[in-house]
Amino acid sequence: MPFSPGGGVDGQARVVAQKLGEILGTTVVVDNRPGAGTLVAAQEVIKAAPNGYTLFYAASSTFAQNPHTMKAATYDPQKDFTPLSLGGAGPLVLVVNATLPVHSVKELVRYAKSQPGGISYASFGTGTSAHVFGQVFAQQQGLDLVHIPYRGGADMAADLMTGRVQMAFDAAPAALQNAATGKVRIIGVAAPQRTALLPGVPTLAEQGLKNMDLTSWLGWFGPAKLPPEIVKALNSALVKAIADGKVQEFYRNGAYTAESSTPEHLASMVRDSYERWGSLVKQAGIPKQ
Repeated sequence: MPFSPGGGVDGQARVVAQKLGEILGTTVVVDNRPGAGTLVAAQEVIKAAPNGYTLFYAASSTFAQNPHTMKAATYDPQKDFTPLSLGGAGPLVLVVNATLPVHSVKELVRYAKSQPGGISYASFGTGTSAHVFGQVFAQQQGLDLVHIPYRGGADMAADLMTGRVQMAFDAAPAALQNAATGKVRIIGVAAPQRTALLPGVPTLAEQGLKNMDLTSWLGWFGPAKLPPEIVKALNSALVKAIADGKVQEFYRNGAYTAESSTPEHLASMVRDSYERWGSLVKQAGIPKQ
């Protein structure tokens, strides 16, 4: 697990691990290895024996973004892991401080153009999805925006709600919690279709933004060269675990959708996401850090 204990994704891993253990008749332990933008955990999985006893629950950023934005991410996301099953998904959303007189992308663009250099956007850090989306958004619309990177979502949310920064592309679960305070407003969804979490909020594509419809997904992986029979057994168990009512409810309560897949489908998602994020990072002109 590449994230710290107590977070939303950690909770997802734990609820699935418990059900997975019941299905397989064993104990599945969640081992948290946070750090270096998921690289610490990723390297542990890459070095692990391909025997089915080491699994990796990670977000799409590990496979699609990090290799394009981090010098230390020297692994091949398509060769150094074995896809097992999709785990869940949750889109990024465009949020603004509630004091801004904007309720749509069009109004935000008009407002930002009226004060060049006076609008800042927050991100989880340089090279993250929030940074890439912010940069591409500014380029597409001809805006002079100031990027403010943060080390974590909590600090970013605090400054967004107080108005120290005016906008951000944020994960839907966090954005929904912040919007409930009335201090931020969600004005767009970065996904191919509208989300059931925010049925009244249009997608960015509906509002004229191109190539910004990438949903953030999470998946289950093993080390490279897992034997086919182990892949088949683990996929079957994961599909059953993810379909469990309690697992579905846990994801739903956290503003995610719990979804499983075939290993082949997850492999295609890794490939497609890697290519699309590579194009976006190049367009944004963000160098590897």
